[in-house]
Amino acid sequence: MAGRGKHRRPRTNPLTRGFIAAGTGGAALTLPLLGATHASAAEPQSAPAAAQSVPQAAQPAKSLTYTVVKGDSLARIADRYDVSGGWKQLYKDNRTAVGDNPKLIHPGLKLTVKATKTDAAKKTATKSSAPAKPAAKPAGGVAQATQASAKTYTDNLDGWIREALDIMAQKGIPGSYDGIHRNIMRESSGNPQAINNWDSNAVAGTPSKGLLQVIDPTFAAYHVAGTSFDPYDPVANITAACNYAADRYGSIDNVNGPY
Repeated sequence: MAGRGKHRRPRTNPLTRGFIAAGTGGAALTLPLLGATHASAAEPQSAPAAAQSVPQAAQPAKSLTYTVVKGDSLARIADRYDVSGGWKQLYKDNRTAVGDNPKLIHPGLKLTVKATKTDAAKKTATKSSAPAKPAAKPAGGVAQATQASAKTYTDNLDGWIREALDIMAQKGIPGSYDGIHRNIMRESSGNPQAINNWDSNAVAGTPSKGLLQVIDPTFAAYHVAGTSFDPYDPVANITAACNYAADRYGSIDNVNGPY
C-alpha cells in the first residue's frame, strides 16, 4: 500500500502559471509566463551500454596433406591439428592408406588431415600465451641461479628408468617407476639386449627387442623425439614402449601381462 500523501498533486508555482497582458494596439493578448525551471527540453539520454563481445566463430576445418615422420602417431597428429573427432576420425578418413591397424603408421605415409588449426596458428597462440619475463631484480639484491645443473643418471636399470621418466614427464607420457620396473622384469629381466626369436612376431620377421620387448614397427611409430633410434637403447626402448602403452592402455601402469 502506498504511503499517505505520496501521490498528492504538487502545489502550483505562481511564476509558472501567471499571465501577463501584452498590448497590441488596444487589444490585450494574454500570454502565459513560463518559469525557467519548467523548460520543455528533453532529458539527455544515457550513453548506450558497451557492446558485448561476440564469441568468435569456430574455425572451419581445412583439408591438408601431412607426411608422417618418425615418432608420429594418429593421436599426436590429430592433437597437433585439432582434428574434430580426434585420432579416430583421422583414421576413418585415411583407413585405405593406413590399413587395418591404426597403431602402425610409417614414415613417408601421406595422410589427409582436416585441420581446424594450422601449425602457424598454434605457434602464434603459444607465443601470445607465454608468460611475461619477470622484472629485473633491484640493484643490490642477491642474484639467484637461473639454470639448474645438468642432471646425471647411473648407467644401470635404476638410472635408465629415472632418465626415461624425466623425458616422459616433459612429453606428457604417463607412467611410474614401479609400473615400468614391474613390466621390465617380466619382459626382459632387466637385460637391454634381450630378444625374442621364437614367438609369432619373430616368425613374422619382427622379433621383440630390449628391456620392454618392443617390435621394430611399434618402436618406430612411438619413438620419442630426443632419444636414440636404436631399439636396444634402454632409455629409447622404455620411452617408446611407455608411449605405446599410454596410447593403447592409458599408461604402462595398466599393463600387467603381454601387450
